Amino acid sequence: MYQGFYNLTSGMLTQTRNLNVISNNMVNIQTAGYKRDKMVSTTFQEEMLYRTGKRYKDNKEPMATTSKIRTADRTYVNYEQGSFDVTDGIYDFALGGEGFFCIDTPTGVRYTRNGSFSVDDEGYLTLNGMGRVQGVGGQPIRIDNEDFTVDKLGNIRVVDRPSGDDEDYGGGDEEESNVRQLGTLRVVDFADYEQLHKEDYGMFSTAQAPQEVEQPSILWGTLEKSNVDMVEEMTNMITSQRALQSAAQVLKMYDQVMSKAVTDVGRL
Repeated sequence: MYQGFYNLTSGMLTQTRNLNVISNNMVNIQTAGYKRDKMVSTTFQEEMLYRTGKRYKDNKEPMATTSKIRTADRTYVNYEQGSFDVTDGIYDFALGGEGFFCIDTPTGVRYTRNGSFSVDDEGYLTLNGMGRVQGVGGQPIRIDNEDFTVDKLGNIRVVDRPSGDDEDYGGGDEEESNVRQLGTLRVVDFADYEQLHKEDYGMFSTAQAPQEVEQPSILWGTLEKSNVDMVEEMTNMITSQRALQSAAQVLKMYDQVMSKAVTDVGRL
């Protein structure tokens, strides 16, 4: 009888945690570069069941293994690349391949696939609410002219034209123009993704030393979508909710049976 209480209660707690993970995935489906989580459960306190005789208990025969508790084992992060959304935004960037952007936050350097950047009050390239985007060498990138271009390697350049009326400038005099480097986006990767710690807003931290990606593939005017599949998450949510409801109903029946055993059977 009490075995059922252990199984059902632990099942309800596990399904509740799974629903929290699923809900977080669904909430972040529009977050650029977000990587979905998946919770994996396991059993706890496994025991072997044996069959013996009524009178003689020797030569017991093993029957099966049972466990009293089911619990959450861990949450895995799916680092599979999401699809791309061409936005044509001048501050939108995506990584076509492995790697992470580096963000200077108040708690240290954090890493992300979210390339939905903007500029702060001082003109530095930043990820809203997080911190400034690092360039190669760990320095922030200051955008003092929005008429810039970005190549595949993340080099941000601007052409400074001669002062005067732009309409009179035919662009034929290349010697009078100056191509100026504003910075290069820093892209790093890690040897072991299992050591990455996922934080809020699609940010990651780790004690590993980052490895510089020398030949990144940066898509300008593009954002990487979340790799969350809404249909799959909805299916998992319905399955988990039904398991939770079923466990709750059976647990209520167990409680009623125990109440009958105490009140009615106990009087006989």
